[in-house]
Order: sequence, then C-alpha cells, then structure tokens
Amino acid sequence: MLTAITRAVSPAIVNCELSFISRQPIELQIAREQHHCYEQLLEKLGARVVSLASQPDLPDSMFVEDPAIVLDELAVIFPLGTESRRLEAASLAEAISKFRTLAYVTLPGHLEGGDILRIGRKLFVGVTKRSNAEGLRQLAAILAPHHYQVIPVAVTGCLHLKSAVTCLGRQTLLANRTWFDPAPFSGYDWIDVDPREPHAANALALGNTIIFPASFPRTRARVEAQGFDVTALDISELQKAESGLTCSSLIFEA
Repeated sequence: MLTAITRAVSPAIVNCELSFISRQPIELQIAREQHHCYEQLLEKLGARVVSLASQPDLPDSMFVEDPAIVLDELAVIFPLGTESRRLEAASLAEAISKFRTLAYVTLPGHLEGGDILRIGRKLFVGVTKRSNAEGLRQLAAILAPHHYQVIPVAVTGCLHLKSAVTCLGRQTLLANRTWFDPAPFSGYDWIDVDPREPHAANALALGNTIIFPASFPRTRARVEAQGFDVTALDISELQKAESGLTCSSLIFEA
C-alpha cells in the first residue's frame, strides 16, 4: 500500500531555520490548515497517511523528508546539516522502523533528504551546506549492495537540490537550472520554471498527478502544456518556512 509519513506543524515553526528567504510572520493556524489540506490530498490520491504528532521544541520537524530516505530495500537515517535539527531523526526513525530495516549515515557525514532526487535506481545528491562529501560517501557505501548509483550534483543557488529540480515522470525534470549543475542529468527532458517564479521547481509527482504550489501559475501552465495533470495546492504560509511540496512527506510502498 502506498504510504505517506507526515508530521503535524510544530507550534515553534515561527522560529524555523531560513537560508535563502527573508523571515516573515507565520500564522500558525493557517499553516496547520494548509498542511492538513496537503495530507487530505495525499489520501485522495491513494496514499495511506501516517501523521506523526508535532514536536513543539523542533520548529522544522514538519519537514520529514530531510532526516531520512525510504527505499524499497531499507531506509537510511541522516545526521542533518543543521545541528539544531538533528533531534528530529529519532522519532521519525521509530516510525519508519515499522516498515523498513534502518541504516545510518553518521557524523562527520551530513545529509538531508531534500538534497536527494531519486529517479529509479539513481540517487542524485546535492552537495550543499546541508549535505557534504562524507555523507555522500557513506550513503553510496550503504546502498552499493543494493545497486543504487549515488551521483553528486553541485548546488549553488538554493537550500536543497530539490528546491531547484524535481522529476515529473516520463523522464522529464522541472528545474531552475541556474541554481545547480545540470550536467549529471544528461538524457532527461527539461521544463524550465518561468523566470519570474524562480522557486517553482519543487513539485510532487504522485501517480499520474503533479501536486504543484498554487503560487506559481506561470510555471504550472508550462507543466500543463507538456500534457501533465496538475493539481494546485495553496502552501503560501508554509512557504514562509522555506517549504516545498516534497519536504513534508516520506512516500513509499509499505
């Protein structure tokens, strides 16, 4: 069964980590309502949602994608690149352990799931301030017996690799190619974000549907023009916490 692990919005989200956007006031109730709509949409599209309790002392804990990646054979738990966020991993690992055997990247390696774009058995991993070469080395060693390729990608213009590029299916990538080195992605087709919407590359493909932020209509039109079925979702309050759509869930077959 398709399963999505999510976590309720922390009441401390107003103190979230920010790297590439300016801090704005976040209305907690609106953020919670938008996150609930996100979970409802995942359910509508066929996922069983496992919603974990909020962590009041961990502002960024809603972003469950960062501390782990869940693959078919196992899950890998990461030490996050931001020290203040590392406590997020423990309860998430406990939840994932009901579905997968766990492996761990350890310090001084750093990795965050927002830097990992999986396409089949290729894992493109952003080299950023949050994910370092030692983290990539350990991940590659853990996954080598399972025949995954771990491919480094230089990222310069944004928080995570998946802030700049996501896969829509059909060998097609949605991207802001000014923020990362596109060379490792040779052979894929591209849809470039509208220049007026530089943050629009983070979309979530679920089945035959592309979940897409409602705040980027110009880029949405480009995706629809290529024949993709797009459902827009308002995450405007969550975007003040540097949120995309992929970072709020871990989706896998249970």
